[in-house]
Amino acid sequence: MLRKSLQRLAGLGLAGLLALPGIAAAQAAPAQSWPTKPVTLVVPFPPGGSTDVLARLFAAKLGERLGQSVVVENRPGANTGIGAAAVARAAPDGYTLMITGAPTFTTNSLLYPNLGYDPIKSYEYVAIAGSAPFVILTNTQSGLATVNDLVTKSKNDPLSFGSFGTASTPHLAGEYLAQRSGAKLLHVPYRGSAPAMTDLIGNQIPLSIDTLVAALPQMRAGKVRAVALTSAARSALVPDVPTVNESGVAGYDFITWYGIAAPSGTPQPVVDKLSVQVREMLADPQMLEKMRELGFDPFYADSKAFRTRVEQELERNAAVIKAAGVKVD
Repeated sequence: MLRKSLQRLAGLGLAGLLALPGIAAAQAAPAQSWPTKPVTLVVPFPPGGSTDVLARLFAAKLGERLGQSVVVENRPGANTGIGAAAVARAAPDGYTLMITGAPTFTTNSLLYPNLGYDPIKSYEYVAIAGSAPFVILTNTQSGLATVNDLVTKSKNDPLSFGSFGTASTPHLAGEYLAQRSGAKLLHVPYRGSAPAMTDLIGNQIPLSIDTLVAALPQMRAGKVRAVALTSAARSALVPDVPTVNESGVAGYDFITWYGIAAPSGTPQPVVDKLSVQVREMLADPQMLEKMRELGFDPFYADSKAFRTRVEQELERNAAVIKAAGVKVD
């Protein structure tokens, strides 16, 4: 009896082993046949913003490579929460993707309860597809020119800095600068870049932190001056502007990046195929030139590196928010 049982178990084990190639083939099948219909790329922002601009560029190029249309769908609201939650609930079949900025993954869960999604558990990370630095700006009347100037001057008289909103990435970048450099900075939130820029030019505030894309026209017109970039490396758009790191705050790096994700459970072969497509797109000289024209720095990170970055920035941002006492209404 024992011998027959062992033979039966051995037979089952052999059957399982024989089935493995079939399982592997079934898992590979989605990537070989996908996509067979248009793919939706959700942007959790209104049309016209930086993420939307990048999404439309990527959708056109990705559609060409995949042989199917990639349709951009704007789902704004709740600090990207509406679109992000919709993607988290979507069928994990590779036909719903999302491209969004870093705060969707690395800030929102630290500030907003009942998001409707979990930045770690709700998605399969495809790739980081680009980045954009922020720039610390001053005006021609402030007397500030360098990071050391603002650290020194603020010790006796705290300096105000504007951003396009409470808990925005520029806000956290300013708080992180204060925490790392010893500067005394007071945040002034605005409803968007335009009013903050107006007050900076009019010397209502001595500093602001904004996207390089938004700041470039005023910089070129001589109305504002760049103190430093918040990125780890200089930008080809403004090669003469130093970074905060170069300016004496070692290890400082606070950028926004743009990640492509799919609903959790999307087949890994599909995720891998998408990630490879993004990597190859970012190796195309014409694509790189177009991204730089639009103010983006080409930046690729694969699925694993994407997840690692999210985990690290969640930890960093949690510390910055706690130390600064950042809260949202």
